[in-house]
Amino acid sequence: MIKIVSVEQIRAIEAAADTGGLTYTELMERAGRVVAFRALELLEHLPTGDKAVTILVGGGNNGGDGLVAGRIIAEQNAALVRFYLLARRADDDGVFRAVTDAGLSVAYAEDDQRQRVLINMIASANVVIDALFGIGVTLPLRDEAAKILRFAAQAVEGEADEPPLRDPASPTPPRRRPYVIALDCPSGLDCDTGAMDKNTLHADETITFIAAKPGLLTFPGATAVGDLRISSLGVPPTLPDLRGAKRFLADAAYVEPLLPARTPDTHKGTYGKALIVGGSTRYMGAPALAANGAYAVGAGLVSVATPAPVAFALAGGLLETTWLPLAHSDGDLNADAAALTLKEMSNYDALAVGCGMGTTDSTRTFLDTLLPHPPTLSLRLLLDADALNILSEMGEWWTRLPAETILTPHPGEMARLCRVSTADVNAQRWTLAAEKAAAWNAIIVLKGAHTVIASPSGEIAVMPFKTSALAKAGTGDTLAGMIVGLLAGGLKPFDAAVCGAYLHGAAGVRAGKTYGERGTLARDVANVARGLFQ
Repeated sequence: MIKIVSVEQIRAIEAAADTGGLTYTELMERAGRVVAFRALELLEHLPTGDKAVTILVGGGNNGGDGLVAGRIIAEQNAALVRFYLLARRADDDGVFRAVTDAGLSVAYAEDDQRQRVLINMIASANVVIDALFGIGVTLPLRDEAAKILRFAAQAVEGEADEPPLRDPASPTPPRRRPYVIALDCPSGLDCDTGAMDKNTLHADETITFIAAKPGLLTFPGATAVGDLRISSLGVPPTLPDLRGAKRFLADAAYVEPLLPARTPDTHKGTYGKALIVGGSTRYMGAPALAANGAYAVGAGLVSVATPAPVAFALAGGLLETTWLPLAHSDGDLNADAAALTLKEMSNYDALAVGCGMGTTDSTRTFLDTLLPHPPTLSLRLLLDADALNILSEMGEWWTRLPAETILTPHPGEMARLCRVSTADVNAQRWTLAAEKAAAWNAIIVLKGAHTVIASPSGEIAVMPFKTSALAKAGTGDTLAGMIVGLLAGGLKPFDAAVCGAYLHGAAGVRAGKTYGERGTLARDVANVARGLFQ
């Protein structure tokens, strides 16, 4: 499990590792080696010819990691390696002495008054390793540090105030942008809060160590992270501050063992029966997308309970789905629909309510009838979309829900449930999700880039995905279907939410690469999800 810990916690973990025999020096050597071999992997795929790596080096341990990385790259004779130091290192600094003893090129910011050396070293590099500040940054940046970052960012993007020196007689080849690896954290980003200086150097990828940091997964800072990689450096997961952390980053290694096993001697009932209740004549497609999502993750049987005209319109296109046509008022679910739903739900293992339901007086009556106070439902329950919007209008609505009901709000819906602004939700996503999961005794799936899942016991899972491919109508319905499909398959509510959100995010990223992020549709996400974890 990839834990998420604060900067203070990571420092305590490093100190405990040092006390236990994994010294700071060894941690630095391991961190540098991880980064070096990633850079060598990138260089290996470049066309043959001159290759160059520039390492931006700060004064702390992050800079030391960068010095080690550069030394190892140079030892492989894979590229010309240059170091640009923000400040001079102490004479007794062993990692710096190893660089100078090897005769490697070193430049100093204090000698580079117009930053032309910096610009040239970056513009001529294939790979730039950002080892300036790491997790130790304090915002706002000092003037000199901000200036260095500003020129570095401009040089990466080819927008420097001072262009690199060239022979005027030589033709100018098309410029290739250097690939930026941030070491532990992009310089200028606060690894606890996600706040960042306007001059933050944006990375193509960030390699962080021991555990993930909250600021790498929190906006606006997450925009500067690029692809996120985590290396444990061999730090024992049993160290108290690491073992006790309740926040974690979901990954394939965590999710795959939780998925319901598939064996030959089974039938559809083995993998669960899910009932999806929703839809209206205005939002016909929503329950269909949810049904596709439930089937995509392996549910054995999916039924859709929806107003009769919606069922008749959709049935020909969803051949695997069974249907429960419900009573309606002008195409919206009503109290009679709730009565039939309550009668039929004993035939199912899990229930999802809300996708495309609408918020008319009729659907308000439907939900009020379906979820009486005190709660009577014993079925595993997920509430999405308009069910959440209707709930938010009820007093103490959480007292109507079975324990560990899964709620899947986007930030606007969460704001209505909490009676705060959407800006407030976005400013405190993790904290608010954790507080409300405990207060409501519910599983909160707070959607968005780096979706957050919180349990009543304080666990927080964060998804590693951020892609505009999922910024499309219907993808939330698909997610609800995926989660209820896993819930029907026997997963505990928190596990179903984490696994469903992970499969949804992974499928969204892959669909974006297949169809393009602009062109990806919700149905594409379900189709791609069918091929994950064969």
